[in-house]
Amino acid sequence: MTDLDNIPGVIPYVDHHTGPRRLLTLEIPHLAHTVRAYAPIASVDGRQYIVSWGSVTFEIPADRNVHVSVHLHTNSGHEHTITPFASIVLSAHSAPLRLLAQFVPRQGPQGSLVPLG
Repeated sequence: MTDLDNIPGVIPYVDHHTGPRRLLTLEIPHLAHTVRAYAPIASVDGRQYIVSWGSVTFEIPADRNVHVSVHLHTNSGHEHTITPFASIVLSAHSAPLRLLAQFVPRQGPQGSLVPLG
């Protein structure tokens, strides 16, 4: 791919990086109760982005490891309300990647990021 910065809808990689880049699409589906109680937040190498439910695409380095996480932020609930999260370190690779965020808040806070396709 060339010039990923010009693809509509792609969040650019904003930290200093002069090497090759690739696309990462996160699929963040909502369960019926999560839309009102949670806001999805995606992080790439520690930089957080408030995103919408569904698909969001990022430009990430292709020549080094990249840390990706998703958590569901909430300001509602009781003192024991959990903040579901999922985290993964992606190894260097040039191909685009799609990950599905999976959460089951009633079973505990830790979710997973699962490759699609």
